[in-house]
Amino acid sequence: MTAAFQTRTICHQMVGDSLLLDAVSGAEHARVFFASGPPVSGAKAGVGSKVVARQTIGGALVLTVRAGDPMILKTDAGRAKIALSAPELGLFEDQNTLLGIRNGESAGITGDWLRWHVENHGATAALIVDRAKPEGNSAYLNTLRKTVAQIKGLKTVTVVQFDAPLGRADLPAEHHPFCAPDAPGKDRMKVPAPAPWQAPLGQLSLFEILRHRFLDRARAVAFLEISDLLQPQRGDTVFDTAQNDPGGFVPLIGQHVYPWRVRKGEDAHFADHICQPFDSTNQRKRWCVAPAVAGPGATWRYVRITGTPSSRQSPIPFWRFMGLRHPVDSVSKIVPKTALIEHDALLALAQDTFGHKPVRMPEMKAPKVNRARNSVTIITTMKNEGPFILEWIAYHRAIGVDNFLVYTNDCTDGTDAFHALLQDKGIVQHRDNPFKSTGLKPQHAALQAGENEEIIKSADWVICMDVDEFINIKTGDGTLKALFDAVPNANMISLTWRLFGNSDIHDFADRPIIADYTRCAPEMARKPHQAWGFKTLFRNIGLFKKLGVHRPKGLNPQLWEQIHWVNGSGAAMPKEFYRNAWRSTQSTVGYDLVCLNHYAVRSAESFLVKRDRGRVNHVDRDQGLAYWFRMNFNVEEDRSIQRMLPALQREMDTLLADPDIAAMHARCVTAHRAKIDALKATDNYAAFFDELTGPRMQRLSRMLPNFGANVFLAGPSVIPDEVAFGDQDPDFFFTVARQDTTAH
Repeated sequence: MTAAFQTRTICHQMVGDSLLLDAVSGAEHARVFFASGPPVSGAKAGVGSKVVARQTIGGALVLTVRAGDPMILKTDAGRAKIALSAPELGLFEDQNTLLGIRNGESAGITGDWLRWHVENHGATAALIVDRAKPEGNSAYLNTLRKTVAQIKGLKTVTVVQFDAPLGRADLPAEHHPFCAPDAPGKDRMKVPAPAPWQAPLGQLSLFEILRHRFLDRARAVAFLEISDLLQPQRGDTVFDTAQNDPGGFVPLIGQHVYPWRVRKGEDAHFADHICQPFDSTNQRKRWCVAPAVAGPGATWRYVRITGTPSSRQSPIPFWRFMGLRHPVDSVSKIVPKTALIEHDALLALAQDTFGHKPVRMPEMKAPKVNRARNSVTIITTMKNEGPFILEWIAYHRAIGVDNFLVYTNDCTDGTDAFHALLQDKGIVQHRDNPFKSTGLKPQHAALQAGENEEIIKSADWVICMDVDEFINIKTGDGTLKALFDAVPNANMISLTWRLFGNSDIHDFADRPIIADYTRCAPEMARKPHQAWGFKTLFRNIGLFKKLGVHRPKGLNPQLWEQIHWVNGSGAAMPKEFYRNAWRSTQSTVGYDLVCLNHYAVRSAESFLVKRDRGRVNHVDRDQGLAYWFRMNFNVEEDRSIQRMLPALQREMDTLLADPDIAAMHARCVTAHRAKIDALKATDNYAAFFDELTGPRMQRLSRMLPNFGANVFLAGPSVIPDEVAFGDQDPDFFFTVARQDTTAH
C-alpha cells in the first residue's frame, strides 16, 4: 500500500494591527492563535461569538471562542471576519506520527529520516513542517512524493508550508482575507513579522496549531527535526513508551554529532557523521506525546509538554546531525575539531545501515611515558624585570627546574643584557622576542617561536609562567620531585594563582620577594575572575599541538583519554576543562599540594615601572588603579613558601659569587631605582603613587572578598567612602550594576 502524500498551507490574516497565525474550528469551539510580540490590544469576540478562555504560549495569545457564523473578532484597532481552518484529525488518527521540522534538508535526507524511523522505531506517519520558502520548492516535494511511495510501512505523509514570506506590508490589512489551505497566491498575507524560515520557530504556538489541525487523534507524536535520528532502542518503541506513560509523554534528549570531514564536492549525509564531542554537555530537549493519554489540558511547546503529570520515563536519546543542520565547507566552522572523537555506534550506522565509507579521523598511538624522566623547562617573556630576575631563577633552580627559555623585548633596564649574560654562563637560553615581525602579542609570539626550540622539544615537563609567579610546593621537601611523587600518574598539573598583595610595602628594596610579601588573597577567593587563574605544568608527550599561556592548546582529541590532569590538591580535573579552561572553579580549585604565588603588584614604587612598561600579553590594556585594586590582596597572611628561603639563599649565593652576574644584577637594580625616581618626578606618577599608598587603597586591599564581581570590573571609584572607611560587619557585601569590560 502506497503512503498518502499531501501538502497543506498555514496562512495568516490581520485583526486590526495584530497578526493572526491560524484559527482552527472544532465541534463546539474555535481556537484563534495570534503571533507573539506586542500584546493583542483588547481582543474580543464580535456579534455571535464569545471568548470562553485565554491562554498565553511563548508570548502569544490563544483564544478559545464559541464561534458564531460568521465568526467576528475585534480589537481596539479594528475588526475582522475570521475564516476558520477545518481540522483534519483523521489524517493521523491512531498513527505513530513523526512531527518533523525541515530546515532545508534535501528530499533524499528527508526520505532517509523517514525510512530510519519507520524501520527502527515503528513510525507509520509523518507531519513535516517545511521552513523553506514556498517558491522554488516544487522539486523537493515531487522527489519526496516518489521517495515516500517506496517506504514500506509508511501510511501518510503531510508537508505543511507557510503561505508567504512574512516581512512586507504591500497592501492595507483589509485587502488580505484569510487564506484557506492551499489558497491561491493572490490571497497571501504580507505583514511585518519574522519569516518562519528566518526565525528559529519563533512562534511557539505552532505546535498547538498543528495539534488542533492535524495531530490530536494520533496515537503518539514524536517531535524531532529532519537533522535528528532517534538512537537505536531495545524493547518498546518511543511511541509505545509515551502511550504507556501515566503522563502521556516521554522526554527526548539530543546529542550533537559531526562529520570528521565531508568529501569535497559531496553533500553531507547522516552517514558522514561519525564523531561527537568528548566533553559536550550540550543537549537538546524534544518530546514524544500520546495526545489521548496526556489529555486536553496538556500544552505542546517547543522543548516540553506542560499541563500533564511529569513523565516517569528516562529520556530517550537521539542524535542531531550538525553537518546537515549547518552545511558548511569545513566542519571546524561549527565545532572545534579538537573536541571530536569517533563514536562506535555512529560508525556502525554509517557503514552497516547506510553502506557508506565515511572519512575517518587520523589514528594516533598513545604516547609512551618514561616516568623516571622529569626534567622541567620554563618558558617565559620579560620586559624591564631586571631586579627580579635573579631571585626568580634561583628559587626555581632550588626546587628543581632544569632549564629556562627567556624571550625579551624593548628592554631599557638591562633585562635583555642580563639574560644574554646568563646564557653565556649556561644558566638560561635567551632569545629576542619576534613579535614585531609576526603581528602577534609578545607572549603569544614567544610561545609560537618556542615550540621550535630544542630546549622545549626535549623537555619532559614544560610550563609557561612569568617572573612574578613562584611555584609553591607544599608537599614533601618543597621540590618538584616531591610534587611528582605525590601525583605519580599525572601528566598535567594546574597551579592555581594565590594573589599576593604589596603587604603595605611602598618602597622598592633589593630583597627577596618571597621573604617580604606575605599578605595575600584567601584560598577561596572567587572574585575577581583572575583570582583563580592557573598555569599548567604538563608532560611534553604530544597530547597537545602547541604551547599556551595558561595551559597547552590544540588538543589531539584521539588522545583525550590519555590525559591525567590534576589540580593543586591532586584531584582529577573534569574533561570539560581539557580544551579551553584557564581558571579554576569552586569545584576544581585546590591548594593542598601546590599553588602559584602570584606577586602581581610588588611594592607601590615597582608598580609604577610595571604600569609604565605595559603588559607582555594584553598590550592594549592599561595597568592602572583598577588593576592594582583587583590584584592587591592583603587580606590574609601566608608564609608557606618561606621554608624554601634557605635553599633560595644558597642558589643566590652561588649565582652572585660570579662577579659578572653580581655586577649585572646591581646594574639592573640601579636602573630600576632610577626609573622609579624619574616617574615619581612627574606630576601624573607622583599623584598615582600617592593614591596607591593612601589610606583608602590600603583599607580596600583588606576588604576585597566583600565586593561583588561588578565592583572589580568597574574599579575602586565606585566604592563610596562610607563603605571604604565605615565600621563594616566582617561579612558585609557590596556590589554595583554590571559594567562593560573586556578585562582578562
